[in-house]
Amino acid sequence: MGAGRFAPSPSGELHVGNLRTAVLAWLFARSTRRSFLLRIEDLDRARAGAEDAQLRDLTAVGLDWDGAVERQTDRLDGFQDAVSTLRSRGLLYECYCTRRDIAEAPSAPHAAPGAYPGTCRSLSDAERAERRAGRPAALRLRSGVGSFTVTDVLHGEYTGVVDDFVAVRNDGVPAYNLAVVVDDALQGVDQVVRGDDLLSSAPRQAYLATLLGTGVPQYAHVPLVLNREGRRLAKRDGSVTLAALARDGVAPARVRQLLLRSLGLPEASLADALAAFDPARMPRQPWIYSPLTAADAGCDD
Repeated sequence: MGAGRFAPSPSGELHVGNLRTAVLAWLFARSTRRSFLLRIEDLDRARAGAEDAQLRDLTAVGLDWDGAVERQTDRLDGFQDAVSTLRSRGLLYECYCTRRDIAEAPSAPHAAPGAYPGTCRSLSDAERAERRAGRPAALRLRSGVGSFTVTDVLHGEYTGVVDDFVAVRNDGVPAYNLAVVVDDALQGVDQVVRGDDLLSSAPRQAYLATLLGTGVPQYAHVPLVLNREGRRLAKRDGSVTLAALARDGVAPARVRQLLLRSLGLPEASLADALAAFDPARMPRQPWIYSPLTAADAGCDD
């Protein structure tokens, strides 16, 4: 019955916010009898050793996955096939705008705030040739809608902006919105569980999935973990990685118990948590995290 996945970028160690999302992705997949896949999103530059550290951390908190770990860089042909399909249908066009150009351009009438203003959408051949001489082109999707509605397990119906977003960056690398849709389709992923900071991306990705005929996955955008100031948790917030917590005397098993406690689930094991897991009962608010010591954690080994 399809698959769920966790898809970290190998830019560094996972922190407790990433691990909490991974646990939730595992719970959603296992509770719906889906496979659970692990994908490394390594199209951007990866930090040496980060992938190995992430796999160790996921294993250390008790997570398992089905099949081999997959990497984006192993399926470049799949991205190119999708680009060729879109290009053949006239759904991609070259864009030479810088971020400054976009910020300073007047918005199209009735355009949503932050939407691409369409500067390069209707350039003539001569205009494209002139701009191409000065700057490599990105490829943007020629969107036929201004918005798209998705259904999310936790948020219900959500309608978001769909503009002419970038499909391929000007360095030739597939952009996130294209890569994630192609990745999920090629892996048979029909359940996407991730942080709710990515909810606004879902309408663009779902719309692109309909254009490519790959099917729209079930979405569940889960609450983030925030620091005590209410900002998204980051490594600068102190002991937030397993390695840092271990130096403070907090073992991975204790971290897992803490994560399950934050979700209102039994803490003895992931199996017990899975038996009790019900998305309708999970917390909807962000979890405010304070760095802990072994004494503060209050969990039994």
